[in-house]
Amino acid sequence: MEYQFNILNKTRKLILNAIENLTLAQLNKIPTGFNNNIVWNVGHLVVTQQLLCYKLSGVNCLVSDEMIERFQKGAKPSGSVSQEELETLKNLFLELPLMLEEDYANEKFQTFHSYHTSVDISINNIDEAIEFNSYHEGIHLGIILQLIKFV
Repeated sequence: MEYQFNILNKTRKLILNAIENLTLAQLNKIPTGFNNNIVWNVGHLVVTQQLLCYKLSGVNCLVSDEMIERFQKGAKPSGSVSQEELETLKNLFLELPLMLEEDYANEKFQTFHSYHTSVDISINNIDEAIEFNSYHEGIHLGIILQLIKFV
């Protein structure tokens, strides 16, 4: 799994590097033809990793229920994210994969509730959840790079 954790960490750093020179207004802007913005996608990646790996394993998520509700699949931006909220998201974005790796090494994920994704892939254990999460992160990296062109 070390390889998967490496992919996750590198993808997250790549995303943060891609958006580092954008203004808060650009990060919050929803371009015409899109349902969300760059900062929502960052929050969505934070939340999705928690839901796939922690919640499906019956382990408490490391983010608030409010954050989950705000950025889970199907949610849409309900307003602008403040600079303070952005900094919190960025910190979680980098810290939570490290916590996941530590929790995985400490065998925290003993059970798993199978989940069938919207792209017709079944996730049956924590290893598959981590692998699927990398796929999901790649999709949203593409979306973020596309959004950058329009902000």
